[in-house]
Amino acid sequence: MVNWVAFLSTATLVSLMPGANQLLGLSNAVRYGPGPAIAGLGGRLAALAVLVGLVAAGLGAVLAASAATLTVIKWVGVVYLAWIGISAVRQALRSPIANGVVDPPAARGVWPVVTKEFVVAISNPKALLMFAALLPQFTTSADGLVLLGAGALGIELVVGLGYITVGSVLGARGIKARAQRRLDVATGVCFLGIAGLLAAEA
Repeated sequence: MVNWVAFLSTATLVSLMPGANQLLGLSNAVRYGPGPAIAGLGGRLAALAVLVGLVAAGLGAVLAASAATLTVIKWVGVVYLAWIGISAVRQALRSPIANGVVDPPAARGVWPVVTKEFVVAISNPKALLMFAALLPQFTTSADGLVLLGAGALGIELVVGLGYITVGSVLGARGIKARAQRRLDVATGVCFLGIAGLLAAEA
């Protein structure tokens, strides 16, 4: 048995919270457009699918009980989030302001965007703990865990597309370069803040 009503409402609220991946998806959509941002969302969902698979296989609880493993995952996430934050701030400070309008993003492959989203999601110990602690609350079977995991991915897809839509609208309106730089700085500061909070947690 699966308690879908309670699960869907809980999972939706969790997904709506502006965490690291949602902020990254928004920023990607503003800077690169909807195509690369959606590809990045695919990388995020792939990482979450791996975490769901671990939980369904029973490895999630084992990893969650291993303090050493979680500590390693935590500090990998801290370092990577801090690196993204510093890179965003440095990019904002280096970006020139020409004619008051942001130049269209350079044509680049989507793999760097996909990889960044994947690593941010897979290196976040909170995601593993959420799946390991949340999913079993709404089912008692392994099949139920898989179904709930699929439901969580579906919710993440819809919410992620919502963030990307907002970012794409902002980007399509031709955000002025000064506003773009402020957005990059704000995004970088948010990532540094998330890294700091993760590092401060016991």
